[in-house]
Amino acid sequence: MTNALVGHKRRDRRGLKALGCLLLVGTLLAMSLTVAKFADAAALPRLTFLMVALASASGCLLLIALPRRGEWRLDRRVLEYAAVAGSLLALPNALGFLAVRHVGAGFISLSFAFPILVTWLLAVLLRLEPLRGDRLVGVLLGLSGGIVLALSKAGTGGGPLGWSLLVLLMPLALALGNIYRTLRWPADVPLVYLTALVLAGAALTLLPFSLAMEPGRLGELFASPAGLGLLGLEVAVFTVLYRFFFILQRLAGPVYLSQIGTVAATVGTAVAVLVLGEPTPPNLALAAGLVVAGTLIFQRGAARPARPAPQASCCARP
Repeated sequence: MTNALVGHKRRDRRGLKALGCLLLVGTLLAMSLTVAKFADAAALPRLTFLMVALASASGCLLLIALPRRGEWRLDRRVLEYAAVAGSLLALPNALGFLAVRHVGAGFISLSFAFPILVTWLLAVLLRLEPLRGDRLVGVLLGLSGGIVLALSKAGTGGGPLGWSLLVLLMPLALALGNIYRTLRWPADVPLVYLTALVLAGAALTLLPFSLAMEPGRLGELFASPAGLGLLGLEVAVFTVLYRFFFILQRLAGPVYLSQIGTVAATVGTAVAVLVLGEPTPPNLALAAGLVVAGTLIFQRGAARPARPAPQASCCARP
């Protein structure tokens, strides 16, 4: 009886940690798009801004990981993980930064509501996640909130069709990234160090596109106090965001992690309306209620969490 009680308390603490990480990461994901919107309004080169922010956040995380540099390693498996996971991280970020001018931060935030369904379906098919009714209900409620917001946005004009369709590629890239990181997570690598390598891989993925599309514009990021301030803010957001992003994946697995999209969709829409002055989508309160209800139901179903990232729960340490 005592052992059962101790186990229950541990699961509760783990669930609370996961929920806290979920809310923090989802909020910061939405905030990163808000900073991108301000950077675009300041006429800063968008891809270069994103690349430098990711590279700088990688450097910050390496500094945090320095006390355990004796455990660092850079073999073929780790390099593959950094390159592939970094590319799958860079693609949706780049799409978001490029599209924010055309469709608005609110519409991009809405797209984050959809990766959870794709991730869950992939996880069930790959037997990483059991088919459970409570999680299905939570996923569908959160997804329905995102759909309500998306349809409301479409009804008020979502921007050029081409950019709107490109934004719809973001959920697929995010879902593939969630699953890949789980299946290929390298063992015995400090978590902060691994996170830094993935961000470095994302920055390197963007480098050729930045050079081709925005040649000679790196200096613009440092030419004004406003540019420096926005860059510094984005670096701080990315550093904290991805520090807890990987902790959340280690704690709760890819499907739970993908709930950050529903949080980002709700927070991002609110920020777009209240801070950026974008039109208020109809049915915002209904959509937010569905997202919150779905998250809470999914959280209750996480008392028996999905399989965490392979080897990470026992080998990778923060």
